[in-house]
Amino acid sequence: MQSSNDYLVITAAGEDQVGLVERFSSKIVESGCNLEQSRMSVLGGQFAILVLVSGPWHALSKLESQLEPLGVQLGLSMVAKRTRARELTQPVLPYHVEVVALDHPGIVHSLSKFFARYGINIEELATDTYPAPHTGTQMFSVQMEVGVPASTHIPTLRGEFFDYCDDLNLDATFEPSRA
Repeated sequence: MQSSNDYLVITAAGEDQVGLVERFSSKIVESGCNLEQSRMSVLGGQFAILVLVSGPWHALSKLESQLEPLGVQLGLSMVAKRTRARELTQPVLPYHVEVVALDHPGIVHSLSKFFARYGINIEELATDTYPAPHTGTQMFSVQMEVGVPASTHIPTLRGEFFDYCDDLNLDATFEPSRA
């Protein structure tokens, strides 16, 4: 991210429809802003948008002034918040975590509690449910990118994480991110 720009985070959700991303992103371009990071997905019948937009303050102001009418036009509920470039307070090691288990309530809460206990920040998280092949049993999967403080003893953390997963009957991987 360029430090000379200002930043705006926009979250939006509404009925899924063809052309929604094109119409939403056109306002970003027309305002003179750049879409730096985004996550967009259909969740149920809703389309969810989470974007980080950058640009000079006047371009972001122009975009902000257009968000309410755009939301009405597209049927989106929107929230926008100014932000700044991320500054890490301590060095972290990026790790990728995958967990698969029989679906039941509380898996994400339990995993997040484990990582919080070790001062590990969850950078990205995605979940899904699906029927298991052959049996149709409802399964749950979690993919996470986490930031492990550089001072953490990785073999100890890895061992405790796998013990924790074994206790809860979670099948997991915990590997350095290569991206």
